[in-house]
Amino acid sequence: MTVKITFPQGFLWGAATASYQIEGAWNEDGKGESIWDRFSHTPGKISDGSTGDVACDHYHRWKQDLDLMAELGLQAYRFSIAWSRVVPKGRGNVNEAGLDFYDRLVDGLLTRGIAPFVTLYHWDLPQALQDEEGWPVRSTAEAFVDYANVVSARLGDRVKHWITHNEPWVAAFLGHGMGIHAPGVQDFQQAVAAAHHLLLSHGWAAPVIRANSQNADVGITLNLTDVVPASPSPMDYRAAREMDGFLNRWFLDPIFGRRYPADAIEWFEQVHGVQVNVMQEGDMDVIAAPIDFLGVNYYTRTVARDSSPDNLPRTIITDDAEFTEMGWEVAPRSLFHLLNRLHFDYQPANIFITENGAAFPDKVCKEGHVHDDRRLAYLKEHFKAAHDAIQCGAPLRGYFVWSLMDNFEWSFGYTKRFGVVYVDYETQQRIVKESGKWYSQVIAQNGFED
Repeated sequence: MTVKITFPQGFLWGAATASYQIEGAWNEDGKGESIWDRFSHTPGKISDGSTGDVACDHYHRWKQDLDLMAELGLQAYRFSIAWSRVVPKGRGNVNEAGLDFYDRLVDGLLTRGIAPFVTLYHWDLPQALQDEEGWPVRSTAEAFVDYANVVSARLGDRVKHWITHNEPWVAAFLGHGMGIHAPGVQDFQQAVAAAHHLLLSHGWAAPVIRANSQNADVGITLNLTDVVPASPSPMDYRAAREMDGFLNRWFLDPIFGRRYPADAIEWFEQVHGVQVNVMQEGDMDVIAAPIDFLGVNYYTRTVARDSSPDNLPRTIITDDAEFTEMGWEVAPRSLFHLLNRLHFDYQPANIFITENGAAFPDKVCKEGHVHDDRRLAYLKEHFKAAHDAIQCGAPLRGYFVWSLMDNFEWSFGYTKRFGVVYVDYETQQRIVKESGKWYSQVIAQNGFED
């Protein structure tokens, strides 16, 4: 029996990208160096030895890409601003040519009836600020507020949806704790300091953006996961609680006025020897500044297993799992659990899924098509999970597929393809994949048949 799944009236369908991953033009028209420029040019940091110097050449092909978005029927487009394109040294002189690019981009979107969702920071800190110690020091948070003021003052009359930061967990812990993202630091003390200053800069910037952009909605995007114990053992349940504190609650709790979770502070001290002492008086009130929406980036669940030799569970999760090219389990039902958990535990006024998608080994067939059935199935199952969560009361207002097109996948270079549009990096040809064609139909119908 076929069932029609319809989303609420006004539900926004979009796609997302990030500046370093698509723009290219890394040193053109006055742009300064970013930490990802420096990191990708450092031998051994990117798996295929590539850089984002050209990427999808979006800086030069933006009109073509906007036409493609209109062809797909996108109602909204989430993109990020390259801080070093606008303020090359991170603070001080503004590069008007950089601002003009985003000015044209916003106007081009609005002309095509596509709502711009602007992310101010998607990991590409100006290298000049990194040379002054970067996010682990408080002055970088202050510089971010000045940068947010510059951008929102220019674009705020037209942009009505602002995201301060994308995935501060990744910027802090993959960039400063594990060192697999720029700037490549391996020091958890610095990572915790970076996390705090990212959140602090969010809280400081939110009222500045609102002052420059009347009647705008301001939020933040977190990468969140549904953490489940691998078995019913008490040790696995404890491990799940610890991972939830590290991955989810370390950012959710302070944003929603609960300060940093005490059990996570204890975990940082015991496991990593980190003293969580970077806060100053009043910081937590700043971080808890009201937000109009929470952006959720969801890709997979996390199964927590305690490694102690005396952890002897009765059963272990053994369900037949499918995995993406990233090695991430396909777990759509966990999106349902996550959205409900956010709704009932934190009660955000609005939620947007700001990223969801999957990497698979896409190929262009001899007829010139890209048959990505696994991605289509992935999106369909996650859309169904999101719809179920709405039925349970979750205030989900929109969905941004990651990604609009294949691009530079950070430390994996060009080896992972997430797009609903295929990119030939040699010719820069764009080919809409079968998943993109199906998504276009979903947007047109505000739903789909299952």
